Amino acid sequence: MNTPDVTVTVIVYNDAERLPRAVASVRRQTHADVEIVISDDHSTDDTPAVARLLAAQDPRIVYLRLDENSGGCSAPRNRALEVARAPYLMFLDSDDELPENAVEVLLAAHRERDIDFAMGAVQRIRVDSGRRSTWMPHLVRERRTLDGVEADPRLFFEHLATSKMYARAFLDRHDLRFPEGIHYEDQLFSAQAYCLAKTFTIVPDPVYRWYVAPYAASDTASISNQRHKLTNVRDRVHVQGLIDAFLAESGHESLREDKDYKFLKHDFRMYAGDLPHRDDEWLASFADIVNPYLDTLSPGAFARLPRDERVVIQLVRDRRLSDVRTAARGLGHGVAPRQVTTDAEARTYWGDRIPAAGPARGELDVTDLELDTRPFFSALLRHEITEITPGPGASIDLTVRTYDPALRLPVGPQRATLLLTPGRRRLTVPFRLSPVRPGVFEGRVHLDLAAARLPVHGFEGVRHPVLRLRHQGRTHTGLLLAPVSFPRLTARVPYRAGTAPHRVTVEPEGHNPDRLQIRWQPLGATARVLRPLARRLATPRVRRAARLAAGILR
Repeated sequence: MNTPDVTVTVIVYNDAERLPRAVASVRRQTHADVEIVISDDHSTDDTPAVARLLAAQDPRIVYLRLDENSGGCSAPRNRALEVARAPYLMFLDSDDELPENAVEVLLAAHRERDIDFAMGAVQRIRVDSGRRSTWMPHLVRERRTLDGVEADPRLFFEHLATSKMYARAFLDRHDLRFPEGIHYEDQLFSAQAYCLAKTFTIVPDPVYRWYVAPYAASDTASISNQRHKLTNVRDRVHVQGLIDAFLAESGHESLREDKDYKFLKHDFRMYAGDLPHRDDEWLASFADIVNPYLDTLSPGAFARLPRDERVVIQLVRDRRLSDVRTAARGLGHGVAPRQVTTDAEARTYWGDRIPAAGPARGELDVTDLELDTRPFFSALLRHEITEITPGPGASIDLTVRTYDPALRLPVGPQRATLLLTPGRRRLTVPFRLSPVRPGVFEGRVHLDLAAARLPVHGFEGVRHPVLRLRHQGRTHTGLLLAPVSFPRLTARVPYRAGTAPHRVTVEPEGHNPDRLQIRWQPLGATARVLRPLARRLATPRVRRAARLAAGILR
């Protein structure tokens, strides 16, 4: 039997429905000399029958079934490594796909020069919307070959094991296998691979399609989408400790600050956006888990973070649980604190008190944000919806509270405008914000969603209203934070003549940055015929012709 060029391992557990799609993506590779190992983590659904049928259809497919379920990705990958025959290895999850030329592109990098692994771009595809984006695009923007991860420690952020093709000799030389019995095994395996590799190549071509289901049910959600579980927090912190130990033992301690920064900027940041939705008991347990580990991190890693992220981390470390929820809302979107406090030396601090001397004073010092001097268009304000009341038809009444901690707005009532743009048509609703006390304003706005002008072919999508203020001829536009929870409001809206009715839903965004969210879904013939037709016609050539015709008619 000839030795294949590449072995692609497809791991699966109770995923009979999507396994054929994953395997088909390997079978249609432009480089066809591949071995496909389906490694089944002892599935209890129809996966074994589906896998055996696939193996019967293609002699390149080997079906491997574990004797018992391991509960993770490592064991099925490692068992497949024991039977894999090729000198180069790739890994694929059953709910994802490989682009058609993934094997060809990565294998060419190996054949071009002697490297330990090759890696490429990962396409993230939202299963709910179909939206595509590139994972960590700045790291895979250009083709380059690196002599060790020290040449670009940012690569710790690209911790996916599935975006790479490994030389079997490299894995065997270092006895590098996936750690069993833990979650987030990719992070440890990839950190080890980066540090142990003498040379590896990055190509900008897409080599993996990662299907992301952000709103999957909790029992079917991926590990990274189970952040509401405290066990998930423990697992993530535990693997960080294993990575730290490896860096120390392998002589890569110099990379510790870069790795710590990655943990703060990526891993901790993922939890931070969810903190407004956690109760005090959960937040206290979260602090119990993460604080001992935060105490071990390099000071330089904290210093590299934006100020708003440093504030959230420090409030967690100080166990100011209510303040944590406030600071984490709108994180990363230029949202002001509700209140700041200034000391005798004109230093400004987050919140209603001057922190005690020590780390907290430095981390909660927001003087560098220049709250009172930055241009008005970028001023840090905070707009919170404190109450949502259903009105007649498809209307809602919003109570909006605006916080202006640096007192940038003049004393007295403020003219404000709520802006909402479904499709390309803007709906503007003026209202007034009245002063409550210095730095705090409040107003009510009536939003009639039936007044929005939609395209004739309808609109399907999500929009987030924003609030615009004017001062001395300059404008400021900021997002609207929704209440953390409120009942979802849904109405059938009959729009103007010529536009089909839509189902319109008003809901909290449900995750960072916690905006008010409005969703449109066309009904009837619009959904069945006009929308698909509009998408088919919306090609660049048709759009250019439409613009030309419009120009002639003018």
